[in-house]
Amino acid sequence: MIDAAGIKRLMPHRHPMLLIDRVVELVPGDRLVALKAITCNEPWYRHLGEDAPSERFAYPQTLLVESWGQAAGLLAVCGAEATGGPTGQVMLAGSMSGVEFHRPVHPGDVLEHRVRLFRALTDTVIFEGETLVGGEIALTFSRMVMAFRPGDQLRPPASADQVAAPAVP
Repeated sequence: MIDAAGIKRLMPHRHPMLLIDRVVELVPGDRLVALKAITCNEPWYRHLGEDAPSERFAYPQTLLVESWGQAAGLLAVCGAEATGGPTGQVMLAGSMSGVEFHRPVHPGDVLEHRVRLFRALTDTVIFEGETLVGGEIALTFSRMVMAFRPGDQLRPPASADQVAAPAVP
């Protein structure tokens, strides 16, 4: 439903931190299913030697959470576009609860992130869902909170050093 080019139009993430390959189901304001293929060519594996045991190739849990969070962000962005909600704002991951890792993920696995909207407020969205690999649950989220904030509110105030000085001839 949304290919890699479409994801890049919706998300600010780029290589190596764009961790969603495709969206295969989208019901704006309700649910999304996104895919991420794990490969041994990803930068997090480059430090592993030729003789590294297979368990060392377990995908980092922090990146598994990040990938699921990016899928949730896509649902938030697509839901906002559909309902006239927050647009042109920075999306911030907030709290997470009930995060459980059920099995390791390895190169060759395809993550199927299933994200459901639990609740949407004016500038905050709450999600729930899971990640499956081959039909088996690998990760569950009871809740993930994302907030939208205007980018100019997140930038630090200009310091005296940053104030433009007159040009010197």
